[in-house]
Amino acid sequence: MSLHSSKIQVTYDFICPWCWIGEENLERALAASGFSTDRPISFLPYQLNPDMPVRGMDRKAYRSGKFGSWARSQAMDAQVTHAGKAVGLEFDYERVEKTPNTLAAHRLVWREQQAGRDASLLVKAIFKAYFSEGRDIGDLTVLADIAAETGLDREVIVDFLKADEGTAEVLKLEAQTKASGVRSVPSIQIADDVISGAQPIEIMIQILKRSQAA
Repeated sequence: MSLHSSKIQVTYDFICPWCWIGEENLERALAASGFSTDRPISFLPYQLNPDMPVRGMDRKAYRSGKFGSWARSQAMDAQVTHAGKAVGLEFDYERVEKTPNTLAAHRLVWREQQAGRDASLLVKAIFKAYFSEGRDIGDLTVLADIAAETGLDREVIVDFLKADEGTAEVLKLEAQTKASGVRSVPSIQIADDVISGAQPIEIMIQILKRSQAA
């Protein structure tokens, strides 16, 4: 069964653990329901920390300041780790030393989509690199390595990342998303339905079926 006229858009940020879980739930819902789409999932950028320094910040210092204490941050990490494990995702926060600036990573996904390619594999790889492997996804060299691991030409990616291409476009997309009323991520749009947060697979299947029947 195919959602011929339907579009699926995922508004996300790479430092959002629930975005990784939500995207995984969406993929599982598509597989479980037997639906396919005529077009790839479209990923829309949403920086949770648009003012983050380019080099990022020490995660412990940043999270302690944001949430009041490191203990509270660790409790939230434990909750996410448990939720991720339930859908087969590994969160290893012991390895995550830095909260990165995610603009370059969003530019890389924008590049793939501009070329008409499915960016899902790249998105998954960046999420895994950060949350499971503790890699600094704000570092251009690291991003180029991740891209190469998904089959992209590393030298081409390095040249792209070092230039400014895609920056204005990503920021414009982000501004349009916020202007449309999106205030948190993940936000998943399936046809005319919008799912806020990492909703269970069963809810996504219901919405997929409703979209297919419309």
